Amino acid sequence: MNLVDSSCWLEYFADSPGAERYYRAVKDTSNLLVPSITIYEVHKRALQTRGQQVAFADTAYMHQGLVVDLDAEIAVASAVISHELKLPLADSVILATARMFDAILWTQDEHFKGMDGVKYFEKSKAR
Repeated sequence: MNLVDSSCWLEYFADSPGAERYYRAVKDTSNLLVPSITIYEVHKRALQTRGQQVAFADTAYMHQGLVVDLDAEIAVASAVISHELKLPLADSVILATARMFDAILWTQDEHFKGMDGVKYFEKSKAR
């Protein structure tokens, strides 16, 4: 399974430099986990930068993967991860979800660099 974090989704949907790096994970929806918190983050950012129609189209595509809601088990695991690794809420939820499902986390967030089960990419330079 693959779990693509919000920064990678945003780069992919904006067709930013480096977006092709996430193509394989994003297109294989049968092996794609989508934490509900990434839907929130992507929808919010798309609303701010590209408008309501694009925001809904982007998040509709994300729903083709297996959407994982924040339940009590993930919440507790996220709190432990946040405490131990000093990560913010969304990052803790994303990492806990990836670990719970034994998924590979695709990310550009540097604080995940070098962790087991993480496929880290440096952020692309602006065009």
